[in-house]
Amino acid sequence: MRSRLTRLLNTIRYLHAGQIYGQARRYVVATKDRRLPREPGRAPEFPGCRWSLAKDILPPATEGIQRDTVNQGVFRFLNTSQEIGFPPRWNWDNQPKLWLYNLHYFDWLWVLDFDAGRRVVLDWIDKCRGHNRGIGWDPYPTSLRLINWCGFFFGRFRNDTESDRGLCNALWESLYTQCDWLGRRLETHLLGNHYLENAAALAFAGACFRGEHSRKWLNRGMRILSGEIREQILPDGMHFELSPMYHCRILYVLAVLMEAESAEITALLVEPAHRMTRALGELCHPDGKIALLSDSAQGVYHEPERLLTYCARRLPAPGTESDRSGGFSLPDCGYYGWRDSNGAYLIADFGRIGPDYIPGHGHADIFNFELSLNGHRVVTDSGVHDYEDSATRRYCRSTAAHNTVEMDGQDQCELWGAFRVARRGYPRDVTWHCDETGFTLSGWHDGYRRLSGKPTHARRMQWSTVEGLTVHDGIVARRPVQCISRLHLHPACRVTGVSGRLAHVSYPGGGFVVETNCDIRVEETPYFERFYEVRTRPCLCMIGRGCQVDIKYRIRSN
Repeated sequence: MRSRLTRLLNTIRYLHAGQIYGQARRYVVATKDRRLPREPGRAPEFPGCRWSLAKDILPPATEGIQRDTVNQGVFRFLNTSQEIGFPPRWNWDNQPKLWLYNLHYFDWLWVLDFDAGRRVVLDWIDKCRGHNRGIGWDPYPTSLRLINWCGFFFGRFRNDTESDRGLCNALWESLYTQCDWLGRRLETHLLGNHYLENAAALAFAGACFRGEHSRKWLNRGMRILSGEIREQILPDGMHFELSPMYHCRILYVLAVLMEAESAEITALLVEPAHRMTRALGELCHPDGKIALLSDSAQGVYHEPERLLTYCARRLPAPGTESDRSGGFSLPDCGYYGWRDSNGAYLIADFGRIGPDYIPGHGHADIFNFELSLNGHRVVTDSGVHDYEDSATRRYCRSTAAHNTVEMDGQDQCELWGAFRVARRGYPRDVTWHCDETGFTLSGWHDGYRRLSGKPTHARRMQWSTVEGLTVHDGIVARRPVQCISRLHLHPACRVTGVSGRLAHVSYPGGGFVVETNCDIRVEETPYFERFYEVRTRPCLCMIGRGCQVDIKYRIRSN
């Protein structure tokens, strides 16, 4: 009991005062007010849409979702298909919360034609009102749904929508109710990307319609956005939760907001969107897909190339610089690396696990890295399997799941629940030097100082166009500790031979050798490139024990 209380206090002490107030208010509201704020019939008269007659908004990514299967009642989210009818059973509770969230986002609406979209949305309005509203009325799915409904009906199908008076009125009444509800349920208890999505939805809906109510939504959304953009988009362009996956989502949201024909929105977002596009160019392997740092998985949001092409419509010169060779640094988020024309790419994480007050998408992964050679991924992060409080979630966030050093079987940070972090480590004295032949990156972190013996871990990484990658880990403690430095290889890699302190690895682009000063043990570890999908891969483990431990290894091509 005492340890749980200590862990809770070590979690709460990092929160903003506004988050604590938001948590208290959220629970009070949940118990005292279980009615929708207004029934749809009380909405004012439809004020009209202020957009142009047609709007070519980029739909959200819908990997694995097809019109024919949706019309047949088969919905596929998070790589899991379920037959739930069409219109679907909205409050079906036999799937994880994130799967149900995806149902209520309505991202999949964009694969339908107008008639099917009309049918399914009217059914949601009828079935998900009052006491039957269910999970779809959580603020986050409400935010995404508002943007999708406005874009689909008043952007892509503006003429069809406005010539159907019954649909137009029903949509407006529901959108009005949802905006009013969202305004009372902003996720101040979480902040971060959820709070930004809340504000974006209010601003987008407010820019879509005429009238005083719409203007209030727009003004409120803009007030929040102006502060959150400064907070969440770092000077180097990275989203502050440090996930390449969520970076793509937030950049998409900014680009869609700039389609809302609002000069004030565009003026606020152009410069930070430019920074985000430049940062995104550095987060991609030669295969064009994002690095899987922090909470990141493939197939959730748009591929970077498509997203950057769309952004170029509003940002005439995004300036990603992704085709250049040499070193790159994103010092505010702590990502450093190298790329060259031969298909080599390395990205190393020497940053914090995330913002102190919202580290839920961060992992215990200080000094982690990913590596591609000859255009193929060879050293990989573990990705993400789910967002439940599960064994796989715990593994994906753990230090053991990353290419860094684990001590005495413990994590660098005190992780608990699906998204919680109590005591956490920080990188210290990070230095970066780069020239035309390679780079040197070094630092140490204090994540293990909470353990007996107060151990510290220092890492020095050197990349040379001639010599390859050299990693030197130094561990110092007041008592002997056991250290494991792991190299999680891509599933396409094969360890073809291990001889003492030398391992030979083949992969589709060729082969490389890992040389170390320690004996090498080969294990199999899980790889979650996509939600709810698992593959196995080889992992090289280099083990040391003592009060002063030095683990060195070099990765060089055959």
